Amino acid sequence: MKLLTLLAVCTLAYSVFCASDGDWCYHDPRCDVATWPKNFTKFCNGSRQSPIKITKASATIDLNLKNFTFTNYDSKTKFKKIMNTGKTVKVTLDSGVKISEGGLSAEYDALQFHLHWGNGTTAAGSEHTLDGKQFAMEMHIVHSKTAYNGNTTVAVADSEGLAALGFFIEESTTDETNTFDSWEKLTSFLTNILDAGSEHDISSSQISLDDLLGNVNRSKYFRYLGSLTTPSCNEAVVWTVFEEPIKINKSSIDKFGTTVRISDAGSDEMVNVYRNTQTNDLKVTYSGGSRNVAFPTCLVLLALLLAQLWA
Repeated sequence: MKLLTLLAVCTLAYSVFCASDGDWCYHDPRCDVATWPKNFTKFCNGSRQSPIKITKASATIDLNLKNFTFTNYDSKTKFKKIMNTGKTVKVTLDSGVKISEGGLSAEYDALQFHLHWGNGTTAAGSEHTLDGKQFAMEMHIVHSKTAYNGNTTVAVADSEGLAALGFFIEESTTDETNTFDSWEKLTSFLTNILDAGSEHDISSSQISLDDLLGNVNRSKYFRYLGSLTTPSCNEAVVWTVFEEPIKINKSSIDKFGTTVRISDAGSDEMVNVYRNTQTNDLKVTYSGGSRNVAFPTCLVLLALLLAQLWA
């Protein structure tokens, strides 16, 4: 029974990184990203792998991609633990945080969020790129279909079982998005999780997801069907990547690459923890933000103009 439970938990690479899932890493040529397609052949060399290069001009506007409904994203009591997995920094979330609408086919429960980065502000490390730009970091908020009640084994078997929200992160010198204080508070906990496998209770941190996202325009986003970006790369993710980045201060970005380690005190600091973009030719659509309203209006005006010309 314990073995079955372990296998079920390890199936979702986004939630838990387990050795029983196979050896994978970012830093060792024996198990780094170049080896994943060979070592995890079922999905990591599949046809809808993530991350991808996003080009705004090539994305098709989809009028069904309207605003999301974010439930309890404003709650300051939903953060549970911050963890050093040895491959990323992850924050687990309490129940009740959800997303719906936004062109999704169902309601999804938020499970956790984690980060990908390069080497502070000196080397970019976002997983997706936008119009050829790789950002300093990328935040992924991972959700599972509410109907599955947290059963991630079932979720990864569904081609749309998971919904991931991707937010680019870049440096700013002014707190224009009202995020500096929240990110400084979050990164202050990194000293409590120096070694891989360590975790720290942050249930009293009084930080919400809205605090971390700040004033980012959540009506402008890209959508495609892809995969987990870590082994076993299950092709079960509805990806939403927001156009506008989160802007935080330099010190908060730099702390990720200078504080936590990939193992213990004698190991390297955790840097360049991201998968390169994949070469799949995946269909990407774009919400267009306010153009969801303006585009149909333009069509009406054009039709009226043509009618006058032909009158």
